[in-house]
Amino acid sequence: QVQLVESGGGLVQAGGSLRLSCAASGRTYAMGWFRQAPGKEREFVAAISRSGVATSYADSVKGRFTISRDNAKSTMYLQMNSLKPEDTAVYACAARRSTAVATTTELYDYWGQGTQVTVSS
Repeated sequence: QVQLVESGGGLVQAGGSLRLSCAASGRTYAMGWFRQAPGKEREFVAAISRSGVATSYADSVKGRFTISRDNAKSTMYLQMNSLKPEDTAVYACAARRSTAVATTTELYDYWGQGTQVTVSS
């Protein structure tokens, strides 16, 4: 069983930055970040392969967000820069029992509880 715990969320002004962390217990392969805003469905943000070589981003965050991982620390990160009010959401990390990057929720096997990110205008 894999447990995922997110941290690093908070309140930030538009244009600011935050770094989210996802600590994993147990063996994981590819991982990803998703977000869900009030009244909206969960959406893909970014994903990273087991090795960290392959990554994928949603168009809405390309050039602003960077996903990375430190396998020695069993931790994945999401560096978020140039934040916008529309980035406000609960951000959750996910892991899957596969090495390949995935962008859809149904391909992930484990989920964290999420951390709130609020961007004020």
